[in-house]
Amino acid sequence: MSVVRIWLHIVWSTKNREPFFETAVQRKLVFEHIRAYGHSKDINVDFVNGHIDHVHVLLALRATETVADVVKLLKGESSHWLKQQGIVPAYFAWQSDYFAVSVSESVVNRVRDYMKNQETHHLAKSFAEEYDDFVNRINKA
Repeated sequence: MSVVRIWLHIVWSTKNREPFFETAVQRKLVFEHIRAYGHSKDINVDFVNGHIDHVHVLLALRATETVADVVKLLKGESSHWLKQQGIVPAYFAWQSDYFAVSVSESVVNRVRDYMKNQETHHLAKSFAEEYDDFVNRINKA
């Protein structure tokens, strides 16, 4: 029996980085729903958090899953659900792009801690700066 667990840190934003999730209550609903929906589809979503205009997801990919399929499923269903629940306006959409990077098993706890502190983190750094930092680190590797 093959055993596969590939940890991924995935980040995506709202279209045009609009701040649709300005309240803590909105953010909690969105993040909890993404996690619960992932679990209902047997996606191993470990942790979800974010800020007013983006989402961070930590998950463990299985052998039969692809990054593109999982992200498409989570983004598509959550967009539909958010509009259906009236949490966002009817014109809401996620940006088509996303960021995904593998995470070593040895640093999963550090990634969770980073994701937990999004509120504090974004007092000092915007999502645009955060995203550029992610991309620059990858391009330098």
